[in-house]
Amino acid sequence: MFALVFLFFFLNIPLLVSRFTQPRCFWRMYENKDKDEDLVTGCIFFLLMEQQPVEKDYLNHILNIQTTKNIQFALALAFSMDEVNRNLDLLPNSSFIIQCPDGDCINGTKFYSHLQFSEELHDIPNYICYDQTMCIVVLTGPNLATSVVLGTILNLLMPQQILQITYGPFHPILSNREQFPSLYQMAAQDTSLALAMISLMFYFNWNWIGLAVSDNDQGTQFLTRLRGEMEKLTVCFAFVSMIPVKMDIFLTRAEVYYNQIVTSSTNVVIIYGDPDSTLAVGFRRWESLGLQRIWVTTSQWDGTTTKNDFPLNSFNGKITFAHHHAEISSFKTFVQTLNPLKYTDEFLARLEWMNLKCNVSASTCKTLKNCLSNASLQWLKAQTFDMAFSDESYDIYNAVYAVAHAFHEMLLQHVYNHPMDNSKGHYAYCLKLHSFLRKIRLTNSVGDRLIMNQKEKLQEEYGIFQIWNLPYGLGLKVKIGEFSSYFPYGQQLHIYEDMIEHATGSRQMLPSVCSADCLPGFRKFSQEGMAACCFGCSPCPQNEVSNETTVVLGIFVKNHDTPIVKANNQNLSYILLISLIFCFLCPLLFIGHPNSATCVLQQITFGVVFTLAVSTVLAKTVTVLLAFKVTVPGTRIRYFLISGVPNYIIVICMLIQIILCTIWLHFSPPFIDKDVHSEHGQIIIMCNKGSITAFYCVLGYHGSLAFVSFIVAFLARNLPDTFNEAKLLTFSMLLFCSVWITFLPVYHSTKGKIMVAVEVLSILASSAGLLGCIFIPKCYIILLRPERNSLQRVFIMISTTKIKQKFYF
Repeated sequence: MFALVFLFFFLNIPLLVSRFTQPRCFWRMYENKDKDEDLVTGCIFFLLMEQQPVEKDYLNHILNIQTTKNIQFALALAFSMDEVNRNLDLLPNSSFIIQCPDGDCINGTKFYSHLQFSEELHDIPNYICYDQTMCIVVLTGPNLATSVVLGTILNLLMPQQILQITYGPFHPILSNREQFPSLYQMAAQDTSLALAMISLMFYFNWNWIGLAVSDNDQGTQFLTRLRGEMEKLTVCFAFVSMIPVKMDIFLTRAEVYYNQIVTSSTNVVIIYGDPDSTLAVGFRRWESLGLQRIWVTTSQWDGTTTKNDFPLNSFNGKITFAHHHAEISSFKTFVQTLNPLKYTDEFLARLEWMNLKCNVSASTCKTLKNCLSNASLQWLKAQTFDMAFSDESYDIYNAVYAVAHAFHEMLLQHVYNHPMDNSKGHYAYCLKLHSFLRKIRLTNSVGDRLIMNQKEKLQEEYGIFQIWNLPYGLGLKVKIGEFSSYFPYGQQLHIYEDMIEHATGSRQMLPSVCSADCLPGFRKFSQEGMAACCFGCSPCPQNEVSNETTVVLGIFVKNHDTPIVKANNQNLSYILLISLIFCFLCPLLFIGHPNSATCVLQQITFGVVFTLAVSTVLAKTVTVLLAFKVTVPGTRIRYFLISGVPNYIIVICMLIQIILCTIWLHFSPPFIDKDVHSEHGQIIIMCNKGSITAFYCVLGYHGSLAFVSFIVAFLARNLPDTFNEAKLLTFSMLLFCSVWITFLPVYHSTKGKIMVAVEVLSILASSAGLLGCIFIPKCYIILLRPERNSLQRVFIMISTTKIKQKFYF
């Protein structure tokens, strides 16, 4: 049991460390605008390399972007470019440069008119012939429309002559290699997002949720994944709103979507779509009308807000999922160095979240919400130590490093020094750059892995944040958990309840269920035409009781400092008694309403503690057998006995069982299931073992240990000794095997709650058999025949036997 706990702790070390190393509190200032035209627009940048130094004021022309929402992208790009150019190991004798047409962000339509796809477009390669690269990389995002329009234009008019990299959310449509052959997406695919969100619902016991999603391919794919995860954990939809992407259609149905949320009894609504879509327009309207719900969405919706301020203790706000990435240091210092007068803390706080010291409430404020509710800008400045990178900014950061390394590889292989025909040179250089970029696998400057080949993307990790609007245009964001897809199923979600309490003063979350749990004395029954999460409660029939019945289990432990206790390895006797205590406690896990934790603990605890008990019996039998084989001092068998080699049997047997249980939990762990067929009119909530093969492997391993113990004890049953317990061990293993052999056909012939009763009875019977066969005879001697439990009796036996019992004791 200790080894299992240690293994679980060891696997969680990375998450425990990240909790103390990653910033978990943030603040920002909102514009307090409620304009649809202020939604995030597209922004296009050109990435190039030139073989000359970069001027000091080079960045000024790309930092004059007028659109407030897009300044953050230009700043992230400037910071990344400056970091690459300062790196002496990248691009020797060359500089990485950025071009922002007309000194402002442009979208796909403006890009077409800017390049004027005529003679001027074909002059681009000739223009960059001297001292510059022969291929351009275009960085587009964060919205889908900009990337699609530009990608379509490039593929039609200049196929594979300009490489395109997107920042912002991942979109399946952009993965079409026929339509976008030279396009790379920096964002992860969000294949685990649905599982992450449903795991959060399950953790907070939210089984009744709403969904508002964009009516496009991306939204449909997310809905499909969400339904698949919901079925596993019995989470139900209160409503599903498919929001049309066309504004005119949306406006005709806007009232319908609003009424769906208002009339629904759910308190939790998932929002999924682009933050520049009609869904964002609807979301702004819902909040502006005072609709208070817990909104669960992605990090792209961090900045979507309204004039309304809601108190933290009303359980409102947003819960967002952001891709986990390391924090970029010195970002604020770099930006303010560019223009101290323009880029003040107040200005920057309107662009990105500012890292806030979580411990500011430790003295007088008590909770973080109290501090920020009365906070002044000067006070917040004193608590801020840097700016946080959004997911889009981090995509830009990685894109710059990926392109820089691709250019670097081309320099190392002297691609630019090879003379080429001017008519084919540009196309050949782009193909070469495309080849290098596709093979990029590196660790960036903050230690995160970067793989450009989308077929080899890393497993996803999400940070989970809760966001509230505070008075005076302030926002509070607190990291409340993490989701790591590389952990075993059921152990991927980690919630920091202390952070929720630190921010709001309470760990409680608003419930969101279709039907409240039935009271003791009542049972659930399904309602025709209703979701599985909705049920009614009816009184239990006569002669039946509800599952809140308590069980009292008496545990008999007897320990005396007498020869009979000291014989046959006293320490092993203690270990066996302790393991039997846990064996008797195992059935408690089968009582009450099951949850994911108890479903796992039922089988794993059963497997581990019974292995401990049976392996201890095996160690005791081996000890008895070795003791009577020690006839000549100095033999190897004597060394095995004195050095405690039989005790290692327990460690080895436990380790094998732990490996079996770990494999079980990794591939097919137990989970909550419903049985609607066993008994008419009743829904039985039960634990599904996940893999029945794994369960029988664990049971078979118990049987193997018991059989070996039986054979060894049988061989030692007639060895002479006053307190030789070999016969007791033989009979106990015979009884143990008999119970579990009988269990198999009975278990297969029953169903429903009777199956659980059969397993519980088998556990109790085998535990009682071990306790009774091994320890009851000893208790009889201790309590009723004390004359047999004395040193004089032992001395008499020693004097009449030729076996040296001192090695045996």
